[in-house]
Amino acid sequence: MAILTENECRTLLKKVISYSKADECQVSIYSSDSANVRFARNNVSTSGFISSTSMAISSAFGKKLGVITLNDYSDESIQKAVKRSEELAHFAPENPEYMPMLGPQTYPAHGQTYVAATAAITPAQRSKMVEDSLNISKQNKLTAAGFLQDSAASSAMMNSKGLFVYNSGTNVNFSATMRTADGQGSGYVTKDYNDVGKVDINAFSLIAAKKAAGSVGAKAIEPGKYTVILEPAAGIVLLEQLYGSLDARSADEGRSFLSKPGGKTRLGEKLVDERVNIYSDPTNPELPATTYDGEGMPLDKRSLIEKGVIKNLSYSRYWAQKKGVKPVPEAANIIMEGGTQSLEDLIKGTEKGILVTRLWYIRPVDPQTLLYTGLTRDGTFYIENGQIKFPIKNMRFNESPVIMLNNLDALGKTERTVSGESSQSALIPPMRIRDFTFSSLSDAV
Repeated sequence: MAILTENECRTLLKKVISYSKADECQVSIYSSDSANVRFARNNVSTSGFISSTSMAISSAFGKKLGVITLNDYSDESIQKAVKRSEELAHFAPENPEYMPMLGPQTYPAHGQTYVAATAAITPAQRSKMVEDSLNISKQNKLTAAGFLQDSAASSAMMNSKGLFVYNSGTNVNFSATMRTADGQGSGYVTKDYNDVGKVDINAFSLIAAKKAAGSVGAKAIEPGKYTVILEPAAGIVLLEQLYGSLDARSADEGRSFLSKPGGKTRLGEKLVDERVNIYSDPTNPELPATTYDGEGMPLDKRSLIEKGVIKNLSYSRYWAQKKGVKPVPEAANIIMEGGTQSLEDLIKGTEKGILVTRLWYIRPVDPQTLLYTGLTRDGTFYIENGQIKFPIKNMRFNESPVIMLNNLDALGKTERTVSGESSQSALIPPMRIRDFTFSSLSDAV
């Protein structure tokens, strides 16, 4: 099936609302087409295409809520689903944190989340992209494994109070790991975009190939504190632990690194280096995002950290009402301002340090300080006098993004990257960090 258009969603959701006898009724619908090609050992292993749709009907009587989902949109099925959601609401206990549904909202014009060329990718195009990547692997006597996926989707929401909002989007994601024949060298690349025209499979695959060849013969060095350069794919997995924790309720209740004694928080305090500026902007052309959250609240440009100061925390509608402030939805996307230097410039300016391609297997150690542990992977290199001297064995780190951003030495140019942990995209610069803590060696490649 093709994804649903705005008019199709509006017509269908109006019909659902018309059957409702609840005090409040809200309906959301999602449809998507997604295709993928998976490869391993320099050969395609699987390919697939998934077309799906689902609808959620929420019926409320006072503070009692019933929700049902369906994917059959015949009149009979919809009527039964609406009635069932109302029956479930009558059986449900009252939710003390239930908030009345929103009325009509004004939404900012979002960027180009939907690109027709991405939605129209053919099986032949996917095959050609994967073939190009595998050719680079074979030409360099490497073994590649990876995943290519593209999707087009739409979502809409309507309620009995007059709210209606619609958004559509596309995405193409590519990742590849290349290893030397003896398994001693490994390189990795991951990229994603809304626009397939920005996907350069050859250039991306060459990055992984170069990392793999360059990481052969890795040497062991002593764990300790080192100056590191975190490429964006490495930096994002720590940064997302920071900006994903900017929540007012957990801070107010003493469960956050932003909590202070007496129920106070660090909102408005300078917490990291003044060169750190992180914000959200769904209209950014390099990282366009939806302009509404799960309750239908508008998402617009908002500063999260400005010159090192915590500027905004997210407030759910319930928690905002309890605290007597305006609700602040979670960020639509994440953008961190960078500098003017390239990654190569950062390397040239490093007397002694370590270049990190990727961090993975991220696990919490202390939520109150945002201390995390994990491992380097797929290309870790020692830098001396502005040059990469030799590959080094992977190491386990113990570090907090708060401490990391206080030890910031330099920022490179911001670029779009995607997290290997959460699969979320962001605009992140490469970062040079002082005194990054490595706790032990790892023999894993």
